[in-house]
Amino acid sequence: MKIKAQPSRNQSGKNHWSIVGIIFLAIAILEYTTPPTYVMGYLYVGAILLADTHTSSSKVRSLAALAILVTILNLIIPGIHPITIADIINRLVAAIALAVTIWLLEANRDYQQTVATQEYKLQSQLKMADLKEDFAATLTHDLRTPLLGAVETIKAFQSEKFGQITTAQRRVLSIMMTSHQTTIELVQTLSDVYKHDVEGLSLQTEVIDLVTVAEQAILELNQLASNRQITLHLGYSNSDFRQACWVNGDRVQLYRVFLNLILNAINHSLRGGKIEIIFAPHGSDRMVEVRDTGQGIKLEELPLLFDRFYQANSDRHTKGSGLGLYLSRQIIEAHQGKIWAETRSPQGAIFKFTLPAHFPTIR
Repeated sequence: MKIKAQPSRNQSGKNHWSIVGIIFLAIAILEYTTPPTYVMGYLYVGAILLADTHTSSSKVRSLAALAILVTILNLIIPGIHPITIADIINRLVAAIALAVTIWLLEANRDYQQTVATQEYKLQSQLKMADLKEDFAATLTHDLRTPLLGAVETIKAFQSEKFGQITTAQRRVLSIMMTSHQTTIELVQTLSDVYKHDVEGLSLQTEVIDLVTVAEQAILELNQLASNRQITLHLGYSNSDFRQACWVNGDRVQLYRVFLNLILNAINHSLRGGKIEIIFAPHGSDRMVEVRDTGQGIKLEELPLLFDRFYQANSDRHTKGSGLGLYLSRQIIEAHQGKIWAETRSPQGAIFKFTLPAHFPTIR
């Protein structure tokens, strides 16, 4: 059995140039065997376009320059026909057309190269995003397993399954439990951030009272605030009495927003401070404000607070991962709302968000 050899790239290039040369020579012969009135120079465009598909730009420019030269020389060679002003103008127009063809080919090469570069960068970014997603999913899964195991072990010690424990030991176990639960929440937040970036945030919406959601978050964080001698207060802008705040939203996700904002305020407040969660109407929306009396926020930091992994440069009581506010922005924007921060006078910060209000249908 004989194997037929494939033509090499060099051989293919030589064959291609042979075809281009034949076409070019045929046009030149046609040019020089007809009177100067008949301008054949435009036909060189075909040979130039054919050459451009298989060779470098420098060779194509050389071929175009030769075509322009041959077109102009036909005015004096072979010199057996009289030359008129119209013939000269026609030849110059043909030469300009050939020059414009080269310019367009060069521009098209640059454009194609730019497109190819952008496509390569886009593909690289997509691959990197996939790697990040896989890494985040693997990391969070691998971290959660030992953490959950440690939590169950601590619960076993707290229930005295391994023997009686002292008050001091119970206090240490409680601290360990809190630390592990905080780490689990951080791992879950990291997982959610990457998941929402890739897949988008899926909401299970219903008509809810936002005040009830805030009360649940305050109840969960009240002990932490008390340990730091910080007071949590729920209020309303136009009344001293409890008022419902109805919105169409995802209770679980909005609960996380309250946890993130209140916890952020606790972490950034000094001992003896006060944190207020204020509900207020805002046109056709409902607005929530979380006010603290901490060290405030620098003006240049305000636009950056909700960026992923951003942490303020000013001194803080504690520092987080920089994911809580970013996740809160994802959740609020998924509800068609807005979230932002303001500095507070004389000190402290205010985090605000608005959500479209739900107005009950009157029958």
